[in-house]
Amino acid sequence: MKNNIIPMKSTTIYVLYLAFICVSICISCGSPKNVVYLQDVTSHKQQIIDQDYEVIIHRDDLLAIMVNSKDPELALPFNMPLVTYQIGSQTSPQQRVLGYLVDSEGYIDFPILGKIKVEGLTRMQLTDLLKQQLIANELIKDPIITIQFLNFKISVMGEVARPGSFTINGDRVTLLEALSMAGDLTIYGKRDRVAVIREYNGQRIIRFHDLRSADIFHSPCYYLQQNDIVYVEPNKARAGQSEINQNNSVGVWLSAVSILASVAALIVNILK
Repeated sequence: MKNNIIPMKSTTIYVLYLAFICVSICISCGSPKNVVYLQDVTSHKQQIIDQDYEVIIHRDDLLAIMVNSKDPELALPFNMPLVTYQIGSQTSPQQRVLGYLVDSEGYIDFPILGKIKVEGLTRMQLTDLLKQQLIANELIKDPIITIQFLNFKISVMGEVARPGSFTINGDRVTLLEALSMAGDLTIYGKRDRVAVIREYNGQRIIRFHDLRSADIFHSPCYYLQQNDIVYVEPNKARAGQSEINQNNSVGVWLSAVSILASVAALIVNILK
């Protein structure tokens, strides 16, 4: 009577096959619903764009204020000079207008007019205010004023491909655009826990957003303000990797080795 002995080669193939099935099942558990953005948006559904959005002036903002008139000499005292600078090995130097810094109390020191409260105003509101004061004080009859932000930047951190701070040309950037600048979320980033951290008027506000839903278009943080911080939380898989890399990693790996040794011993017993 022959013993029922399973050849070692066949057993090894069988074990590897079972391992492959387990890995495939684990991978299939990662549903696309956890990754795809804007899942509840259909092709015929329209989103209304907020045309009235404008950035609000904050403390520590640097504003370029250009005043023009039919008589250039009248506008000259109100315009900051151009400065020339060179970055690294650039062949041609760059020029930039010096700006008006919003102080800790929300004021700028404007020539002749003196201290002006600008914190909380939009660019258009400050433009109208300066026009009114220049005309009321009979300084310029026909002022044309242009205002730009010189230090508009946002930061993106967490589970993105290229975290960092980004300088914005202009003053209109969305949450999705900021994530694109950072190379999009990694596969380990939580699509339903993207935070925008905003500081204004001595208060810090944190709002979480679900990128899988079109509700982000209605968030007050969809259009970012200067110095906003976007943070993408890691998922459980990334958090687990972090725990393994801590000081207790030796114990974790010893446990893994012990499990593998038990599996090997079981295989040897089967082959006997």
